[in-house]
Amino acid sequence: MSRVLILGGVGFIGRNLVQYLLANNLASKICVADKVLPEVAGLNEAELANFKSDKVTFKQCNLARDAMVEKVFAHDGGNWEFVINLAAATKYSQAWEVYKENIIDVAKVTATHAAKNKVKRYVHVSTGQVYEPGNKPRAEDAKCKPWTSLAKASLEAEEALRGVAGLDFVIVRPAIVYGPGDANGITPRIIVGAVYKKREEKMELLWTKDLKLNTVHVRDVVKALWFLTSKGNNGEVYNLADESENDQGSVSDMVSKMFGIKYDFMGAMMSKLATSVAMKTVADEANDKHLKPWSDLCKEHKIVDTPLTPYLDEELLYNNSTSVDGKKIVGLGFKYDVPQMTIDLLKEVVRDYEAKGYFPKGVAL
Repeated sequence: MSRVLILGGVGFIGRNLVQYLLANNLASKICVADKVLPEVAGLNEAELANFKSDKVTFKQCNLARDAMVEKVFAHDGGNWEFVINLAAATKYSQAWEVYKENIIDVAKVTATHAAKNKVKRYVHVSTGQVYEPGNKPRAEDAKCKPWTSLAKASLEAEEALRGVAGLDFVIVRPAIVYGPGDANGITPRIIVGAVYKKREEKMELLWTKDLKLNTVHVRDVVKALWFLTSKGNNGEVYNLADESENDQGSVSDMVSKMFGIKYDFMGAMMSKLATSVAMKTVADEANDKHLKPWSDLCKEHKIVDTPLTPYLDEELLYNNSTSVDGKKIVGLGFKYDVPQMTIDLLKEVVRDYEAKGYFPKGVAL
């Protein structure tokens, strides 16, 4: 069995990766390096138990700092065979300095130490948002035109890896990742659904039902990350996306059925008109409409602290599709275990948050 170093391993994908490695007995030792302590990261009981396993060790550090990263690679005897980089800023519309430190600098520093320590493979997780938006699924050789600042930094981090001598690496570009622990992918749309149930109103969204929102379940993401530690060529890029080819229509339909609400779309022409003056104004108005009902709903259910929010970032409100072709990795022998997003899978996300006391119980059907 292998010794595995997971960078940013306390986050959404990381905690699921730790679970996958332990459940399948794939690693003799797992080191998780992160700024955030597991005890304050909102993990459920099973996830906390994973971090207390004899096979798991934790190192708190800033992965953009060279001296700290050197200690991470030496931690618990060092000799880490595989490094999986999940460390990144996940919030949108942050200052460029935030993205530079937490995405670009982290990639440069950790990849340099990975090469120095002669790891067998460095698996870097980027984002499908690096591709030029469009409804046609983007394969790995498609034109890159990042449409969020986070994605711009992610693409720059990818390029930085190619400049690290002696590094064996692959790059992973997932579509929208969802599943237990998701706070920034599909979950904000679920929360907005709960808000409209509270308001007893029809949920109305910008643009049209055809806006692509391709997805991939976190269980398939972690399975793919491990798969790519031993498969695929050095320097290659691999997309991750399920077969559902989800769009705003299919996602909204599932969310509406979860809460027993109706929904509609403003359409391209009305959306362009509404956003022609300033998208920030549109975002502010939407957030003003959503935030107080969500706060009231949480108070009614005696939830005083939750990381969940219906806040819609301005960058994500533009008419930009996430359309990703995830078939290349299948050619290596990989199989997606969750080929379709379903209402039950979205309810699984809600039930996890209900159990943690972060989502009002009984609101979702």
